[in-house]
This record gives sequence, structure tokens and C-alpha cells, in this order.
Amino acid sequence: MKDASPPGRVRVWAASVLRLTSLRLRLVVVFALVALTAAVSASGIAYWLNKDAVLTRTQNAALNDFRKSLEDNAGSLPLRPPCDQLQHAANRMGSTTQHYEVVLIDKQKDDSDCAAPSDSEVFTFNVVPSALRKAVNKQRPPDEGDGVPYHLYWQRITLGGDPYLVGGAKVMGDGPTGYMLKSLASERDDLNSLAWSLGIATGLALIGSALLAQAAASTVLRPVQRLGEAAKRLGEGKLDTRLRVSGTDELADLSRTFNRTAESLEHRVDELSAREASSRRFVADMSHELRTPLTAITAVTEVLEEEADNLDPMIEPAVRLVVTETRRLNNLVENLMEVTRFDAGTARLVLDDVDVADQVTACIDARAWLDAVELDAKRGIVSRLDPRRLDVILANLIGNALKHGGSPVRVSVRTVAEDTDAAELVIEVRDHGPGIPQDVLPHVFDRFYKASASRPRSEGSGLGLSIALENAHIHGGEITASNSPEGGAVFTLRLPMDASRLAPESENDRGEDDEEGGP
Repeated sequence: MKDASPPGRVRVWAASVLRLTSLRLRLVVVFALVALTAAVSASGIAYWLNKDAVLTRTQNAALNDFRKSLEDNAGSLPLRPPCDQLQHAANRMGSTTQHYEVVLIDKQKDDSDCAAPSDSEVFTFNVVPSALRKAVNKQRPPDEGDGVPYHLYWQRITLGGDPYLVGGAKVMGDGPTGYMLKSLASERDDLNSLAWSLGIATGLALIGSALLAQAAASTVLRPVQRLGEAAKRLGEGKLDTRLRVSGTDELADLSRTFNRTAESLEHRVDELSAREASSRRFVADMSHELRTPLTAITAVTEVLEEEADNLDPMIEPAVRLVVTETRRLNNLVENLMEVTRFDAGTARLVLDDVDVADQVTACIDARAWLDAVELDAKRGIVSRLDPRRLDVILANLIGNALKHGGSPVRVSVRTVAEDTDAAELVIEVRDHGPGIPQDVLPHVFDRFYKASASRPRSEGSGLGLSIALENAHIHGGEITASNSPEGGAVFTLRLPMDASRLAPESENDRGEDDEEGGP
């Protein structure tokens, strides 16, 4: 399978960008962001309040119980108690309902230190942070604070990946110093469960907001989508397109306005189409009616032209003027009939295999232009075209170059094959005249346009290039006009090498015998 062409990839990318920037998606994203912000804010505040409440409650309960137990058990000990009494007091303190471990420290009578833990495998004096030890053992001056020399201090630490609360205080009157270790693992688990619950609630709120946004977008954007589709059909020429209107909101008013606009446009287009059809019929009827008297007049002028040399010298100029103007009138009528066929859409292709070099040579030879035209064309370039219409195009382009440009006129033929399905025939007609003024270039293919308004009675009718362009279009081709950097005008004709796809039914239609307009 062939890869997509770059233009195809660009179109796919553009369509993806349009989908990503659609109003529906933006509405869903806005709803989701608002809901996410609100849910995260509410969840964060709830988590913070609950965390503070849970930790504060647990911490206060444990510290208050530790203070009371320290006063009851360690405060009744004698000064510098033996280690066994300290150990007994530590065991009693560690057996409270708060489930914390205790270490009691005091001086012995021999000034040695004794540390009595309630559970040496869980909590020892070495676990206590040094900063907490300094704070607990620091004696405050009597005039500072509440006058009490020692206070209860606490700190949260992590041991083995689990959170703990460590507290410490010194018994008044040079009593022992006690430290407690309270596990906060259950509180951590409770807070993690709360965080998961709040996260799930946030996710559900986000999903709910997306569904709500989708529903709102469908309700609001469905009329807009129908309006867009109706506008597209109207742009495609389906002027009978109307919207079904229900409700009294702004979208309903917009739909009513669209219907009124479409109805007005349909009536206006019908009027213009009727006038255009009437104008085409008038031109066609007029051209057909003129052909009969023109045939008789042409025959008379041919006789007069043959006898012009034998006529009175005073009459001869008038006779030649009549002959010339009769030919111009005959060409004009033929051109008008051809233009009418293009406007009515009745022009058809009669295709045949054409050797382009032979066709160009025949066109030049038939009009006695061999001495004034240089041909650069290889034989063997065969294209499937309508030979009669190709002859009309060539005759108009070469004749225009000879008439308004400068000799010699050069005709070059080549092919351009981007791929087998898009091969093109390119014919360039270049003259050596002054070129086309820049203000004239956009109008050279306009009907009845003449570059010099001071010569309204020039030999041409102003329809030749227009007919050539129409004949190129019916083949699926194009003609462009430009100026060569070396001087002179260049007309470039581009036609498909095979125009069969444009004439599936008319290829064998040989019914058009009317002559095309020429130069």
C-alpha cells in the first residue's frame, strides 16, 4: 500500500487540529477543569483538616497520659532511685491504654546513669533525637515564661518507615527524666484510607463533570451543528435547505433568521437564473436568426470581393470595407453561438487520439502562418483530446500572438508527468512583442475585453481568448498568461494527457458540426 501523500497528511493533521479545538471539546475540558479544581481543593482542605485533627487528638491524648503517668510513677520515687525501681516504674508507665513505650533516666548514688526502658527491643535512649534531649534537659530561668524550669517537649520521627511520636519531660525537684515513644502507624493508615477515598471521589466528580459537559454540549451544540450542516448545503447550491425550528431561545431565533435568509436567497437566485436563462436564449436566438441573412450576405460579399478589381476605384474601398466587416460579423455570430453553448452547459467533447505535433502543424498550415511561427515539438506525443477544440485553442493563442505581439511566434510542446495519473500536456505560445501591461494581465481572458479602448473597432471581437479558455476548461485544463523575462508575452496551455474521464458519454457523440469561433 502506498503512503499517503504530503497534502493528504496535511489534511489529516488539519482535521485532527480542528477536532482538538472544537467547541464541544473545549466545553468538556472547561467543565472538567472546573470540577477538578473544586474537587481537589475540597479534598485537600478535608484531608488537611482531618489529618490535623487525627494527629492532634492522638498526640494530645498520648502526651497528657504520659505526663500524668510520669508524675504518678516517677514523681514518687526517691532521689536517685536504684535501677530496679526505675525499671519497675517504666514497666508500669508502658502498660497504659495509650500503648506507648517509656525510657526513664536518672543518676545513681555513685553518679552513674541508669536508663530503664519498658521494652528495650522497641525503644531505647539512643532513639531519642539529640535536639529533643537538649530541650528536655534545658532549665529555664525562674523569671521566664510561667516560671516552671522544665517542660514537656515532643517530636515526630520515622523509624523503619513508620511514623512515631517521641515526647520527653523531667520530673520537678531533680527527679528522673522520662521519654515516651508512641506509634502513629494506625493514624497513618487511617489518613491513607481517607486520601484514597477523597481521590476516588475526585475521580468520580471529574467523570460526572465530563458527562455533564457532554450532555450540555450536545444540548447546546446540536442546533449549532445542524445550522452548520444547513449552511454547508446552502453553500453547495441546495437553496431549498431549511431548519426545523422549536423553542424561543437565541438558537431558535438564529434558525429562523437562517430560514428567512435562505428563502430570500433562493428567490433572488431564481430571479437571476431566470434572467440569465432569458439572456442566453436571446443571444442564442439572435445568433441563429442572424445566420440565415449572414449566409446570403457572405455569398454576395464573396462575389463582390472577386469583382473588386474590376469595380470603379471610387467604389472599391467601400466594397472591401463591406467584405471585411461582413467577415467580422460572421465571426462574431459564430463566437456568440459558441459562448452560448458553454453558458448553457451543452458543449461536449468528441475525443480522439491526437499527435500534438501534427495537430499544431496542421493548425499553422491551415492559416498560412508557417513563415511566422517557430515550432518546437517532438513527434510521437499522443494525447486523447478533442482535436477540433484543441485547434480552436491553438488558433486563438497563435493568432493573438501574431496580431498583438511580435514575430517570430514560438510554439513549444512538452509533457509533465508527476505520476501516471496526473500526466499533463504543456503548450507554450510566446511572442517577441512588448508584452502585456500588468493592469491588463488579469483581464486578458475576459469577454469583449480590449486592452486599447481607443481602438474599439479592431479586427478581433474580444471573445477569442475567452473561448480558448472555456475549451481548455472543458478538457479539465487551464490557460495562463504572463510576460517572459526576455520580453514578449507567454500563454501556457495545460491539458491532461487523457481527458476521457471528463467525457464518458460524449466521446462518441459526433452531433456537433457547428464551426467554433477562431481568430
